[in-house]
Amino acid sequence: MYLLSIDPAAIDWARAQFALTAIYHWLFVPLTLGLGLIMAIMETKYYRTGDVFWRKTAQFWQRLFGINFAMGVATGIILEFEFGTNWSNYSWFVGDIFGAPLAIEGIVAFFMESTFVAVMYFGWEKVSKGFHLASTWLTGIGATISAWWILVANSWMQYPVGCEFNPDTMRNEMTSFLDVALSPYAVDKFCHTVTSAWVIGAVFVVAVSAWYLLKKREAEREMAQKSLRIGAIVGLIASVLAAITGDESAYKVAEVQPMKLAAMEALYNGGPDQSLTAVAWVNPFVQPDYQNEEEAPLRIAIPYGLSFLATRSLHGYVPGVNDILKGYTREDGMVEPSVQEKMERGRSAIETLAAYRQAKAEGADEATLSPLLSTLKEDFPYFGYGYIRDESELVPYIPINFWAFRVMVGLGTLFILFFAFILFLDWKKKDIASMNWLLIAAIILLPCAYICSESGWLVAEFGRQPWTIQDMLPVGASVSNIGSSAVATTFWLFLVLFTVLLAVEISIMLKQIKRGLNK
Repeated sequence: MYLLSIDPAAIDWARAQFALTAIYHWLFVPLTLGLGLIMAIMETKYYRTGDVFWRKTAQFWQRLFGINFAMGVATGIILEFEFGTNWSNYSWFVGDIFGAPLAIEGIVAFFMESTFVAVMYFGWEKVSKGFHLASTWLTGIGATISAWWILVANSWMQYPVGCEFNPDTMRNEMTSFLDVALSPYAVDKFCHTVTSAWVIGAVFVVAVSAWYLLKKREAEREMAQKSLRIGAIVGLIASVLAAITGDESAYKVAEVQPMKLAAMEALYNGGPDQSLTAVAWVNPFVQPDYQNEEEAPLRIAIPYGLSFLATRSLHGYVPGVNDILKGYTREDGMVEPSVQEKMERGRSAIETLAAYRQAKAEGADEATLSPLLSTLKEDFPYFGYGYIRDESELVPYIPINFWAFRVMVGLGTLFILFFAFILFLDWKKKDIASMNWLLIAAIILLPCAYICSESGWLVAEFGRQPWTIQDMLPVGASVSNIGSSAVATTFWLFLVLFTVLLAVEISIMLKQIKRGLNK
C-alpha cells in the first residue's frame, strides 16, 4: 500500500535535471550578490568624494553586474517552473508552505531589485547623486532579500518547522509564518551563503584587476589597483565571516541532520570524544562498507574537534552512520529510534491515513475517526520513512559529501590567507603590479572560488538524500508521475541551453573587460 510505482528512471532524471539547473543558476547568483556590494561601496566613495574616477569605476563594475544579473534571472525562472513540472507531488504536499517564501521573493524582492537596477543604469544624469546611490544599494539589497526568501524555502526542506499535516486535504499547512521565515536553520544558511557570495564577488574583482595589471593596461591601472584593494578588504572580511557562519551551520546540521554530518566526516561508528577528520582516504568512486569499517584509512584528525563542532563540548557524543541506523541516545537524553522502527511507524502512519480517509468517506462518526487521528499524529513524524524500502537508502553517498566538504573548507581557508597576504603587501607599500606570480595566482583563484561555492551546495543537497523534505518526504514520493524519456529529453535540451548561456555570458564579460573603462 505504501510503495509507489513511479519509474525509478524518472526519479533519477528529475533529480539530474534539477541539479543541472541549480548548479548553472548558482554560477550567476553569488557574483550578483558579491558585485552588488562592491559596486555600491565604490559609488559611495564617488558620492562622498565627488571624484569622477570613482564614478567611472562604479559604472564599470555595474556593467559586469548587469550582464551576470540577466543570466541569473533566466536560469532562476526555469528552476522554479521545475517544481511544477517534475515535482508535482512535492508541490501539492507542501505548496501552502513552500510557495509562500517563493511568492514573496517574486513579488517583493525581485521587483524591488528589478526596479532599482533600471535607475542604477539609466539614471546617472536623470536623478540626484543621493537617489542614484540609494538605487545602487537597493539593487544589491533587493538581490540579497531575494536570496533570503529562496534560502528560507530551501532551509524549510532541510528543517521543516511551523507546519501541520491536514489529513482531510492531504497537505502540510503553515501554522506559523514566523517559524518558517525565522528558522534558526534558515538564518545560519542565509548568513553563510551570502558571505560566501561576497567572497566570490571579491575574488572576481581581484582577478579582473590582476589581469589589467598583468597586461600593463595603463588606462585601467589606477582602477585596477584601487579595485584590487577594495576587493581584498571585502574578501578578507567575507571569508572570515563565511568561516564563522559555516561553523554555526555545521552545529545546526549536527542537531537536525546527523546523517549528513556523519557522511561529511565519513564517521561510521560514533561516540563521545570524537576527533575532526582533516584528511583520510575515502574512495571517491565507491560507497564505503560503513557497516564493517571502523574508520576511513590513512586518517589524520584533530582530537576532540568533531565533538566540539557538533555539541560545543570536547567530550560530546556524535553519532555515526551505524549509530543512526541502529538507534542511539542523543546528548539531551532523548532516545532516537532505529531506522527499522521508524520505517515501521512510517508505514503505520500511511496505513492509518488511508483508513481515516476511507472511514471519513463512508461517513464514520467522531468516535471512529478520533483514535485514527490520534495514531496518525503519533506516527506522523516518521511518515516519510514509510516510503523507504531499505535502510541503505537513508545513507547519502559518503564520498561526495566527504570530499566536497573538504574542498569547500580547504579553499575557504586559502582565500583567507590570500586576501590577508594581499592586504599585508599593500600595507607594506609593495608594488603588487610587478608581482606577476601573485597576479596569475589571483586569476587562477577565480574558478577555485566557484568550485568552493558549488562544493558547499553539493554537501547541503547530497547530504540530505534521500529526502526532499527531511524525514517527511523522500524524493521517490515527490516526483511527478511522468515518463523518464520526457525528463531526459528536457535534461539534454537544458544542458545545451545553459551551456550556451554560460558561454555567451563569459564571451560578453570578456569583451567588456577588454574594453575597460571605455563603454
